[in-house]
Amino acid sequence: MDSTLDYASDILVLGIGNLLWADEGFGIRALEHLHQHWRFGPGTRLLDGGTQGLYLLPFVEHCRKLLILDAVDYGLRPGTVKIARDGEVPAFMGAKKMSLHQTGFQEVLAVAALKGWQPEHIVLIGVQPETLEDYGGSLTNTVKTTLPVAVEVAVDVLRTWGAAPERRAMPPGPEERITLDCLDITPYESQRPSPDQACRIGDGRFLGRFLETAGAF
Repeated sequence: MDSTLDYASDILVLGIGNLLWADEGFGIRALEHLHQHWRFGPGTRLLDGGTQGLYLLPFVEHCRKLLILDAVDYGLRPGTVKIARDGEVPAFMGAKKMSLHQTGFQEVLAVAALKGWQPEHIVLIGVQPETLEDYGGSLTNTVKTTLPVAVEVAVDVLRTWGAAPERRAMPPGPEERITLDCLDITPYESQRPSPDQACRIGDGRFLGRFLETAGAF
């Protein structure tokens, strides 16, 4: 990553997940929902972490408080929202696997700690997924209905951290987007091909041009 970038923030709100695998996209959709409805004071950064793993290290080790939004396998009823705080959030390999992206992000937390990072607080807001094996699919209705709940929890946490949340009177403009326009949930869902049209090895919206060129399918 560019070493000239400004990684520092007082509070980092990190959405983790993969939008292409149904409920694995919860963390990103929750971050979008938060950004769509709330603004925050200086020092609070909202970041689409996707599945970047160790590339997120500079952002993590330069924040004082970390709020994580992610799909979490707690073994509970699908759609259950659960919060882990500070020491409850596993930070090293060998701990109980809670997050579906923990292998990569767990390493981020471990490396940051080894480099001396001592955050004031870490909070993980996770939702139990219902469906994962649906490539190109969106959130299930079960998980989608939890977005406002998870966001309200996030706002409460951020308020106690001094992030000064303020509900937006108008949606953020295009210049304020924190995720790609093409992956916005409305076009993402409406442009999905039918099961008869979808390629079994993936979603034609992402592989279609390759398949047309190759003529193999």
